Amino acid sequence: MTKKTPSRKKNDLPSPGGLPPRYNRSPFTWLLIALVIMTIFMSISQMHSTEELTFSEYDTYVEQGHVEKVMFKESTREITGKFNEQGIANRPDGAPTMFRVYYTPELLREGYFDWLRSKGVEVDIEREGLWIQFLMSLVPFLLVIGLIYFIFLRNLKGGGMLMNFGRSRHRVRGKEKKVTFDDVAGIDEAKEEVAEIIEFLKNPKKFMKIGGRIPRGVLLSGPPGCGKTLLAKAIAGEADVPFFSIAGSDFVEMFVGVGASRVRDLFRQAKENSPCIIFLDEIDAIGKRRGPGVISGGHDEREQTLNAILVEMDGFETNDQVIVIAATNRADILDPALTRPGRFDRQVVVPLPDLQGRMKILQIHAKKIKYDPSVDFERLARGTPMFTGAELEALINEAAIAATMQGKDRVEMSDLEEARDKVRWGRAKRSRVMDESDKRLIAFHEAGHALVQAMSKDADPLHKVSIIPRGPMGGATFALPEKDRLFYSKKYCLAQLQICFGGRVAEELFCDDITSGAQSDIKQATMLARGMIMEWGMGEEVGPINYVTDGSRDGFFGHLVPEYSQRTAELIDQEVKKLIDSAYVKVKDLLEAHHEKLHALADALLKHETLDADEVKTIIEGGEFKKPTVSDLLAAEQKKTSDLLNATDLNDDDWLLDDQEWEDANDTDEDTKDSTDSEDTRFG
Repeated sequence: MTKKTPSRKKNDLPSPGGLPPRYNRSPFTWLLIALVIMTIFMSISQMHSTEELTFSEYDTYVEQGHVEKVMFKESTREITGKFNEQGIANRPDGAPTMFRVYYTPELLREGYFDWLRSKGVEVDIEREGLWIQFLMSLVPFLLVIGLIYFIFLRNLKGGGMLMNFGRSRHRVRGKEKKVTFDDVAGIDEAKEEVAEIIEFLKNPKKFMKIGGRIPRGVLLSGPPGCGKTLLAKAIAGEADVPFFSIAGSDFVEMFVGVGASRVRDLFRQAKENSPCIIFLDEIDAIGKRRGPGVISGGHDEREQTLNAILVEMDGFETNDQVIVIAATNRADILDPALTRPGRFDRQVVVPLPDLQGRMKILQIHAKKIKYDPSVDFERLARGTPMFTGAELEALINEAAIAATMQGKDRVEMSDLEEARDKVRWGRAKRSRVMDESDKRLIAFHEAGHALVQAMSKDADPLHKVSIIPRGPMGGATFALPEKDRLFYSKKYCLAQLQICFGGRVAEELFCDDITSGAQSDIKQATMLARGMIMEWGMGEEVGPINYVTDGSRDGFFGHLVPEYSQRTAELIDQEVKKLIDSAYVKVKDLLEAHHEKLHALADALLKHETLDADEVKTIIEGGEFKKPTVSDLLAAEQKKTSDLLNATDLNDDDWLLDDQEWEDANDTDEDTKDSTDSEDTRFG
């Protein structure tokens, strides 16, 4: 017989420092207990209900001989009494047997007590001393003083409610959620760079023999969602040490000096639990560059917190065995004192995953779901360039949700491809009803993008084009790079400019008007042209000079001051306009020369709504392809439903089929289903 292990409650968990748990009740708990006790006593006292009478009614009951005994309370000038058996019998059923009367001394005539005794009433007089009345008047003041003591003074001694503002709000992650390097993929170089930190935490004496000093701080920088926090957790999991985690915004409160106090408290607890890791997430919230602006002064709360971090990290000894890891996606705005050697003296870049990294990340997250063996993760990784680890995790999750909603028992490749488009470009809005003129305009707009992209050899290959609204877009032309781009060539940038204006030029040439639908295209083209001129040195007049302000010259009120003259600004504007005008003219010439192909693409989009790269290529080359339109699919589904309804109206002998007829019907249904499924895949 196996012995059942008792379950462990939350309060039984050991504290981070290894001390036994304490069971302290807060002052509000004691106040609640006192209120409950008072309520119970009041309920008990009200069980003997009394009836309040006027003095004349009371005199009448005494005169009739219905009162058994009374008590005079001189302090409250109150008479409490009890009816006798005769009085109770003459009263209604369920009426109170006790009564209360308030009086004044003038109502008690001379010989009143003797008159009561002559009526058979037992008389008792309660006289309270002045000291009792004095104590009763002091009770409210004593309650207020006790409340102030329990809530404020008592907590000041024990570091309670008020002093907790200065306590660090970090979270300590134990061994129950252990993350290792097996859970991290796509950043192999970053993992190798932090491997020596793990070795130091495991075996610090190995470094002390030679005299080497481990870096006190490690700064993880990179785009959002690339795995900076996950890498820090993996370092703690591999080293098997406590992991103190806190966000930069948790240091700053409404009270001045709280942030610096929390920094000191955090580092004090870390030293007590060394070896350990302190993880400061989003450190740019408190570590921004200090400047001479009016709003940013020496008494700023954020700067006090930053100064406290600088002092604490400088105060580390070689044998403290406390490693500080910080994460940010804005390493360029951090204060130089924070990133100098001796503090965060090692910066580890966590980049976007490459092709092999994306495939490994997809495989790690796919372990949590059931997927079809035919799923090709390498093909999916090739179709997700520039995706972060967080986006790849969301892709897997969205595919699992979509497969569940469709009643599937496992995730298929079509679900993953639809999830990829949904994560990157938004959900397809198939139910939106559009006007025919708007639909025609969108078809020509997207056909212009698709034709320019398909015929440009320097651009990314076309993936598919659709006039189904997706996200904020009325239609979209999708391109999937064949490889990860480490840099952008001038030819590629010029091709992208032409693709951006393909939609606007198609509207102008074939719809006799232009619309606001090209807003995002114009914005993207402008940003790309300015980047070419101001950052990448691709301008002919201004030359290879960087004109982007890096913030080194701040204005008096904190505004960025351009580091070039007004004449240079005019030259930059001229260069940008020259690039855009040139791209616009080239696109216009291209679409006018191939207007028949553009018309064919637009007509195909109006019929089928979505075309993949192969179908676009077939149309451009003048070929024909057979593909059921949306109307054909709806008509086939409607015919199938009507045939089923007609079959139910026949007699029993009429709708019975032999074995061969059943096989033919099943084959037809399977063909129809395959055609519909393939169409849905193309729509995705």
